[in-house]
Order: sequence, then structure tokens, then C-alpha cells
Amino acid sequence: MELVPSRAPTIHFIGVSTKESSIMKVFPCWAEELGLEGVTINGIDLPLHAPAGAYQEVVSFIRDDPNSNGALVTTHKIDLFQAAHALFDEFDWFADSMHEVSSISKRNGKLVGQAKDPISAGRALTGMLPGGFWPQSGGHVFCLGCGGAGVAITWFLLKGDHALGRPARMIVSDISAERLQHLHAIVDSPALETQLIMGAGENDRILEYLPERSLVINATGLGKDRLGSPITDSGRFPPHGIVWELNYRGSLDFLRQAERAAARDDLELHDGWNYFIHGWTSVIADVFHAEIPTDPKSFARLADVASEVSGRKC
Repeated sequence: MELVPSRAPTIHFIGVSTKESSIMKVFPCWAEELGLEGVTINGIDLPLHAPAGAYQEVVSFIRDDPNSNGALVTTHKIDLFQAAHALFDEFDWFADSMHEVSSISKRNGKLVGQAKDPISAGRALTGMLPGGFWPQSGGHVFCLGCGGAGVAITWFLLKGDHALGRPARMIVSDISAERLQHLHAIVDSPALETQLIMGAGENDRILEYLPERSLVINATGLGKDRLGSPITDSGRFPPHGIVWELNYRGSLDFLRQAERAAARDDLELHDGWNYFIHGWTSVIADVFHAEIPTDPKSFARLADVASEVSGRKC
């Protein structure tokens, strides 16, 4: 890993395979659209669960380089917090409570870490579901994966301020007992149920008993950074269910499974594209201290720009 001082105001992208992300093409066009002159983006790739020293080196570099305005962190949000939290001067409540960082910025000479997933996931969900959805539909939520995104989505649905209503039951599964315990420490709700699982077959069994109109979320990272799906090909989605794949690129095995069942089970499918846009725009606003409108018309304009540049068909 070579970290070269920036020659222009820069937002870094800390990920696993940053060159493959649409943001590398989209960001320059967004910068022009938003009036951010002379700024640039740089990808920093780290392996999954990199050594603590690697995270500390990256955060120290961003802190000390005058033209490194900040960074968006994906995949490494929890590991980076655990390894490098002592290098930050401030955290927002979400970062401090959830023990993760997705936004690194500088404010008044201080290095600030924030967790933006509760905001970006919340915006994506409220754009996906109508007001009063949960009491009207009677559906449950099944979130596969209890990493940063899974924790943020659970907090938003069960504790956040929104007009969707509260689901009567939300199940979160993961292979890590420690992650599930951490979730319970953050989200104290009688609606929350966690399941420690060993493999995809156990997720299939949970899936089988969900009521109609339930929301099923792949928050495991499988299908992007790692191959595979958290369910098997035998998994049955709930009738008239909503399926949300948080990834928008990669093999997307989970989404492909849902696509094959969509007609039979009358499924509503969503990938992670809008989540991607909400996540990036919220961090860009932090890093460059910019006012980025979040109203539907402004969001649609940025989404159109991103789709056109990336070649995405919407």
C-alpha cells in the first residue's frame, strides 16, 4: 500500500476493490453538478480484516495530509474503528455507539469520525416503502448480516424517527455471537430477535416462516466482496415480499435468487443503488463541507447523473 500526498482537495475511498466501483466515474460529474471545483477522488484498497497497523497508517495519513479532506469507508467500517479510534478527535453518536466509522472528515482542525449508515439506509428505506407500511402490511423484517449496515438498519427501523411505523418483529441473523450481542446493546426493543447461525440452511428455515409482505435484506456483503449468498437456492421468499440486496455490483447471487422467484412469489426487488447514492452524497457533504439537497427532485438529478455516467440501466 502506497499513500501519496494529494495535490488537490481529495476524498479518499477506503474499500476492497475501489477501482470497480461506479463512484470513480461518477464523482467527477457529481463534483461538477455540485459546484465543487478542483476536487478529486482516490481509492485505497485494503484486504478484508486487514492488520490494525494498516488502518492506523491510512487514518494517520489522512489526518496529516493537508489536501486529504477526508474519506468514505466501506466494508472496513468496524475494523477501522477498532484499530484506529484513538487517532480521532471526535465521533458522532452513531459512530461512538455502533463502534464503526463510514465518514472521515476534518472540522476546525479536528479529525471527525461519523457513522452515516443510519442516515443513508433510512433515506433509502423511506424512498422504498410508503408511510405507515409496517402496521398496514403486517410484514416482518429479516436482516441477514449484523455488520455495520445491519446494525444501522435495525436501529433505524426500531428506534429511528420515521413515518414507516414499527415492524412487530425484526429478525437479524449472523455467524458472530459477539456482533449479535453488540446489536442488543445498541437496540433495546421487544421486536428484535437475533439468531446465531452456522450456514445458509439456517437462514432458509427463518425465511420459510416469514409472513406475507415481509422485508428481507442481504446485509452480509456476500455477492460483492465475497462470493456466494446467505441463503441456498432452496430458500423460499415470503409471498408479496420486498427483497433488498444492499450491494449494487458484484455477482449479486442473493438478488439473482430473488429474481428467479419474483414472478412466482410476487416479489418487489431492490438493489443497493439508491443506498450507494445516499451514502456517498452524505459523506461528500461532510468531507467538503457542502450543502447537498436531499429532496426527491435533487436526489433524482444526482441519481440520473450517476446512472448515465456508469451506464446503469434504470
